[in-house]
Amino acid sequence: MQPTYSIVIPIYNEQENIPEMYRRLSLVMEDLDAECELILVDDGSRDRSLSLIREIHRQDSRVRYISFARNFGHQIAVTAGLNHALGQAVIVMDADLQDPPELILTMVEKWRQGNEVVYAQRIARKREGFLKKAFAYTFYRVLRRLADVDIPSDTGDFCLMDRRVVDILNAMPERNRYIRGLRAWVGFNQTSVLFERDPRYAGKEKYTFGKSLALALNGIVSLSPIPLRFATYLGIISAGMAMVMILIVIYWRLSNMASSLIGYTLITIALFFLGSVQLLCLGILGEYIGRMYEEIKARPLYTIKEIGGMEQRYQAAEVRKYGGEGEISIRPH
Repeated sequence: MQPTYSIVIPIYNEQENIPEMYRRLSLVMEDLDAECELILVDDGSRDRSLSLIREIHRQDSRVRYISFARNFGHQIAVTAGLNHALGQAVIVMDADLQDPPELILTMVEKWRQGNEVVYAQRIARKREGFLKKAFAYTFYRVLRRLADVDIPSDTGDFCLMDRRVVDILNAMPERNRYIRGLRAWVGFNQTSVLFERDPRYAGKEKYTFGKSLALALNGIVSLSPIPLRFATYLGIISAGMAMVMILIVIYWRLSNMASSLIGYTLITIALFFLGSVQLLCLGILGEYIGRMYEEIKARPLYTIKEIGGMEQRYQAAEVRKYGGEGEISIRPH
């Protein structure tokens, strides 16, 4: 049967969380008012995650799964789930149970009231370190100021999206995807559901500081041209400072005023300053040019080695295209 609800969950090395996640989601799916499918996207896990997913799929026909040929990253795994979801309302959440599955019922109520996007907004983070909280707080507010669209603060990928929104996201061909930013970009009626984020149920944190920083930079570069303008402004400021320094040196020379800044010290400082400005500007340009290079190559976003529960959507060794993103090769399991 055509599901009304699709729940998409990216999974990477979550063997400790999968049984409890499925138990809680089963209770939620029983309480939903229509048919539901659960799509688990294995992002190249190296533990027993895929084996557990297969076992759950055999026990419950509502559970479908996709297994990548290698690790492609969280945002690509979410994208694959959106590509395959058939529901009129699609819920995206993580597998570590920091996103409480029970909140889905509240999201559905908001959707029934006419909201096309219902996002979960954190009002508290339980048992998280001060530095991580400070980084997240700062990032969301900086991104909101820099981005061309209004991205709500303290929101992650946990949300419900209407079929129309999902179809638009699937049609977007870009490769460096920041789902929560694209979700805000599409518009439509959007509202929030407030919640306190629970600590991770089990296992190790997958989003290290380095990965979080990379995701933050990707979000800023994907949604805002301001870093490029910053490089321009910085170049203008450095050129102005250089002119001021030239005038000062000329004045000192004409007035025969002795100064320790005249000579090699002044030259060295100027070289280091201008060199750092040039490297910073090149780095900013490199971020944007690198993304252009990735788009031009037009490689597939992901490759799939195995599927379960979606055989009717494919034929053996079929090649499909999603929104101009490129071809993916799969085999049914």
